[in-house]
Amino acid sequence: MSRKAGAAGILAGMALGGALAFVYWYRVRPWHLRWGATDEELTTALPGDDMLPAPRLNATHAVTIAATPAEIWPWLVQLGWGRGGFYSYESLENAMGLDMRNANTILPIFQDLKVGDRIPFDEKVVAVPVAILERERAMVLYGDTRVPGPGAPPVKPGEFLATSWGFYLFPRGDGTTRLLARWRADWSPTFANNVMYTGFLEPGGFIMQRKMLLGIKQRAERGAK
Repeated sequence: MSRKAGAAGILAGMALGGALAFVYWYRVRPWHLRWGATDEELTTALPGDDMLPAPRLNATHAVTIAATPAEIWPWLVQLGWGRGGFYSYESLENAMGLDMRNANTILPIFQDLKVGDRIPFDEKVVAVPVAILERERAMVLYGDTRVPGPGAPPVKPGEFLATSWGFYLFPRGDGTTRLLARWRADWSPTFANNVMYTGFLEPGGFIMQRKMLLGIKQRAERGAK
């Protein structure tokens, strides 16, 4: 291959990469950051928003469930590794070594959730505390690596990661319920962190959370019949 042809290939690859990045940033990303949510739901202030008033990541996702808040709530409070799981892609989670098991029934042993309890995300490392718990209305997890305590995800010395993950139930007059999930995050804005959290964690989190919301919908609707 000549130098001229090699340079042309490099330029073509750069152009393609730039085009894909443009499409993702301006088309795909705005869509997945608000998947399922209405304009009103997207801008509605929700419990826990004040914990991260200026997040670098702010995603709101929603789904309509043909069940009441009372029928959906038990599936939410048993979330977590070693509990009810996260109702997402179990095979993918286990491919990452998480040994996840997603429950298909309500587990009475995990129904007595309280503020301050920690929801584990894996067997040994990450567990996020419950910060807000309003029965059949709202459940918010909040963690900040700058606050001492067990279960914080590992970060580099001098850096931080703070996240809030809220679930909200809004009953509707037709007997259905809107389930909203809002995920907000802030972090030390290094180049590496911006690439990792925005470029990888953000879309990956959407893929798993979308499946989780649909998993809760499927389970709650099955139980409501």
